[in-house]
Amino acid sequence: MTDTKADVNPFGKLNYLVIDDFENFRLSIRQMLRSCGADSIELVSNASQAIQHCSYNHVDVVLCDFNLGEGKNGQHILEDLRYKKLLKRSSLFLMVTAETSKEMVMGAREYQPDAYLTKPINRAVLEKRLGALISQRNTLMPINREIDRENYPEAISLCLQLLPRQPRYKTWLMKTLGDLYFQLGDLAHALKIYDDVLAQRELSWARLGRCKVLLANRSFDQAVDGLRELIANHPDYMEAYDLLAEGFERQGRPTQAQQVLEKAIEHSPNALLRQKHLAQLAGSNQDLETSSEAWQRTVELGTHSIHDNSEHYLALGQALSDLSEGNLEEEGKEKAREALTVLKKMEKRFEAEEGISLRSQIVQCRVYAGQGQDKEATKILERIRPELDNAAALDAATGLDYAKTLFRLGHESDAKALLREMSERFSNEPDILQKIESLLDEPVGFRQKIKARTLNRDGIKAFEAGNLQEAAEIFSKALEIVPDHAALNLNLVQVLMKENDNSPGDAELLKRCQTCLDRLSGLPEQHRQHRRYIALQRKLKGLMV
Repeated sequence: MTDTKADVNPFGKLNYLVIDDFENFRLSIRQMLRSCGADSIELVSNASQAIQHCSYNHVDVVLCDFNLGEGKNGQHILEDLRYKKLLKRSSLFLMVTAETSKEMVMGAREYQPDAYLTKPINRAVLEKRLGALISQRNTLMPINREIDRENYPEAISLCLQLLPRQPRYKTWLMKTLGDLYFQLGDLAHALKIYDDVLAQRELSWARLGRCKVLLANRSFDQAVDGLRELIANHPDYMEAYDLLAEGFERQGRPTQAQQVLEKAIEHSPNALLRQKHLAQLAGSNQDLETSSEAWQRTVELGTHSIHDNSEHYLALGQALSDLSEGNLEEEGKEKAREALTVLKKMEKRFEAEEGISLRSQIVQCRVYAGQGQDKEATKILERIRPELDNAAALDAATGLDYAKTLFRLGHESDAKALLREMSERFSNEPDILQKIESLLDEPVGFRQKIKARTLNRDGIKAFEAGNLQEAAEIFSKALEIVPDHAALNLNLVQVLMKENDNSPGDAELLKRCQTCLDRLSGLPEQHRQHRRYIALQRKLKGLMV
């Protein structure tokens, strides 16, 4: 006769962890679990004890209160355990809370707890909810075990075998199959799974999965349309916003991507990685106000998060520095003070991190220079230069930041020499090269950069409309702000050459062309405008013969 004790008492052979800062509640939950048949129950009062316990012990069921007082909350614990892979896929995480605000639920849901239990809890509710989850866990255990081992083909085989035998878990099995096929890069089978589900019923996870496959297949328009519709029908479905932002970025529409993330953050403001993505995107869109606000929120959310990082503080300091530069009103001074405070806090929080003080001082130097405090800026620069003048030892981020500071303090030749060296060293890294080019072209403050870019756009419009004289005037005005900007100089050369075609033999026009090209004599070969520069140089020689 077989032992059916596990079937009769599904609670019995599992390891439980109860996390709550109130002892009476911990004891009450333990008593309820014992009355359900549980044996192995560990009680802890805070996040550090919980994470330590999970680091050294296998846990099958976690019951965690959301609000744990000072320090990490339940969301942080779930985030930490997922990130460090301290919970197996078969482990259950139940968030217990008396708080039911949308902000809390949305934030915690980002990390997908298996269930919510609302306080007060009684034995009947606990047994019913947890019993159903344990039953599902036991049935799906073989599949989850293979997924934990990253044996995806075997997990797929087990899902297919279980589908006809366990119709009650069909939704879970189909969703898991779609995910597994996608993980393996089998996009055709993944798409078929999602289409089969959607043919029977409109389920948001299947629509999201289908759009994810479309993005991977580079069907950007279809994916974006599908995700817009999904969000219209399910405005709280956060994963859809993230995927739609990715879709817009891949279409080359970063402004729309930023707007999508801003909308997502209105619904769920406590997701650190989304705030970080918004900060980066807004920064690349030259929306420094939004970028600095998002970096501020990223830093705040990082206080108790596994994702806390010195780069977040540094990025916030850089954004505030750019916003304060040249603004000597009270608003600009306040931004400068904030930047210095953030950088000092970073130095203290990450003091053991190599190079953190140096990187902080590079930005501090710029903050003081931007506020007209040149004496203080020069003092810092003299202090840090001995550590920075060995360019070959600098990583890309530090090198770019240092070059930016050199430009701000008027050391243009040193900055250009550093960037030329870097362009050779990072010649096979297009993302870094693009940043080097951008700094070479626009070694000025944020507001000047925006003004020059606006003028460049206006000049191109005038040229395309055939207004050559107006275009030349606009490009010349832009070059007063950024005289070494490669594209602007070459744009002006093209306009002047076109004018010369209309009235050949104008020596003054050709002389102006030569002046523009002479400015670019040190343009690195890796610069994306280099080939255009060589072509226009040859053309000018032909015209001057």
